[in-house]
Amino acid sequence: MNNTILYFHGFKSSSDSTKAKDLHKFISRRTRNTILITPNIHDNFHDAHDQIINLIESNQPNIFFMGSSLGGYYASFFSQKYNKKAVLINPAIPPLKDFEMHLGKNKNYSNGNKFIITKNDIDYIRSLSYKKILKPKNLMILLESGDEILNYNDTSSYFSGSHIDILYGGDHSYSSFKEKFNKIQDFLKIT
Repeated sequence: MNNTILYFHGFKSSSDSTKAKDLHKFISRRTRNTILITPNIHDNFHDAHDQIINLIESNQPNIFFMGSSLGGYYASFFSQKYNKKAVLINPAIPPLKDFEMHLGKNKNYSNGNKFIITKNDIDYIRSLSYKKILKPKNLMILLESGDEILNYNDTSSYFSGSHIDILYGGDHSYSSFKEKFNKIQDFLKIT
């Protein structure tokens, strides 16, 4: 039976990201029974939630989640909700500290889409979280201490009990991603 990995890109990004492309190459070369789906997640958080639910429902039962930054936030939430494994790359964590800086007009860096974020949108995205991780062993957390946007110490504390890999240095884009592919494959047990 095939495995499916749903990979969620970060905020204001797209499925055309470098990490998504590199992961596609790895999965196609190194696995036979794994399908990688890298959707363009909606910029609107309500629509993104519905989109992800539809993807999950059409790709059960052997499903895994991966995500970077806000995509890691989504992957964490759905991993816990469905009791599935996930790999999170420099993930955003509740309560999305300082996310109010995005209130108002925004622009997706990848596709140029313009969108507005309201206080209600932020309240909604913050509701898609757990105060405490329910199944920490289902999560592999990949962090780089040089992340200029998210504090890796806060992240490692929040995901205490999970499989945490910290590389000292790096940045928010997680520059050592390709070096972790074998570790990811072993954690997910994909072939």
